[in-house]
Amino acid sequence: MRCVIFDLDGTLADTSRDLLEAANATFDELGFPVTLGPGDAGVALRGGRAMLTLGMARLGAEEAVAQDVIDRGYRLLLEHYSEAISVQTRFYPGAIEAVERCRSRGERVAICTNKPERLAEKLMADLGARDLFDALLGSDSLPVRKPDPVHLFETIDRAGGQRDRACLVGDSDTDRDTARAAGVPSILVTFGPSGADMAALEPEALLTDYADLDAVLDRVLPIG
Repeated sequence: MRCVIFDLDGTLADTSRDLLEAANATFDELGFPVTLGPGDAGVALRGGRAMLTLGMARLGAEEAVAQDVIDRGYRLLLEHYSEAISVQTRFYPGAIEAVERCRSRGERVAICTNKPERLAEKLMADLGARDLFDALLGSDSLPVRKPDPVHLFETIDRAGGQRDRACLVGDSDTDRDTARAAGVPSILVTFGPSGADMAALEPEALLTDYADLDAVLDRVLPIG
């Protein structure tokens, strides 16, 4: 039985617009004249601290000031994000259908994300798709997080999968590094903001469209 583990942000769903809105609300509340826009989607998908760091860099803030804002702002950002987590977020075309096809074959499917667990749970519930996944682990579910392979192994175990019959579908070097450390194949999507850079990471496969996931899985993790 195969076990297909998905990253969330930038892989299953484009969460960038809601993340950017939360970051901008945080900068505004703290009184900093900086705004992140659509061109910063790739940074948004790397999380709250990455967005706050980018904003402070654009302001040319001193290191001590920037770190203080990042530490204080991160908590505020999570609050803003939680209040409007699914306003503009959408699953990538064909993502849910691909997950349903995996389930129809009896495969285990789960989410391993560096998004805080409560926010990942809330988002998937808001989008009406939480019940499609056998397990969901976030950045704070364990003492470690991706790229530590323990994060991935625990996700596989909780999903009821087999570690030697698993793969990780993601969108970043973090996902590639996690899979490599765990000794499982990685499949990186090319339709996210950083899609053009995925080939250089040399994953076991690239995915340009969720309609092709079945064939890609058969290639990197043959049934039998």
